[in-house]
Amino acid sequence: MPLETPATGAREQLAALAARAARPGFAGGGLLDGSEAAPGTRAAAVLVLFGILDDRPSDHAPEAALSRDLDVLLLARAATLRSHPGQVALPGGRVDPGDEDVVAAALREAREETGLDTAGVEVLGPLPPLPLEYSRHLVTPVLAWWRRPSPVRVVDVAESAAVFRAPVADLLAPANRGVTVLRRDGAEWRGPGFVVRQDAGEFLVWGFTAMLLDGLFTELGWTEDWDLDRELPLPPQ
Repeated sequence: MPLETPATGAREQLAALAARAARPGFAGGGLLDGSEAAPGTRAAAVLVLFGILDDRPSDHAPEAALSRDLDVLLLARAATLRSHPGQVALPGGRVDPGDEDVVAAALREAREETGLDTAGVEVLGPLPPLPLEYSRHLVTPVLAWWRRPSPVRVVDVAESAAVFRAPVADLLAPANRGVTVLRRDGAEWRGPGFVVRQDAGEFLVWGFTAMLLDGLFTELGWTEDWDLDRELPLPPQ
């Protein structure tokens, strides 16, 4: 098994990915290469913020040469929200008229949702936007590095139920991975899922956020073999 490298090595890999994504013709394994959005789609952005855990590294040793201290910022949406209630998400939201660009929107939303001090965030670059047909949004993931971590919290209980830093090694661990299956109106939608255990409880990452993280980990060469037949039960819809 490869020896651990400092989490800053992950920062270099993420920066290299952002640089590749900025070049014409970037192909990111299908998920990260973007596609056309339908007319009337609204622009949105999410902040994919990686950093170094303060005091709680993962117990799982990744197969990739990654530090067990590496983490990513996530939040659990409030169960009372009309859109995607209770789901785990990356900080983000719609691009407002006052936002300079998608990067500014991602930083603003993260600050409003988690209390993040964006002055300590190094933006590495945006990835190609991804369409969400269900909600008619075109979402741009913005890769970033937490060079000066700050406390985060639930800012508005009407919007979020929990804010936490999830160890990337925990997300990569095969024991925490599986497939989610959404069955509705005779149709079936399958996608990746991650189980995250925090002081606030156990969370299931699925849907758009899980697809984005899965594609990102695959593009970076971090993914470990996991059971593609293991089904993770979805919370009540």
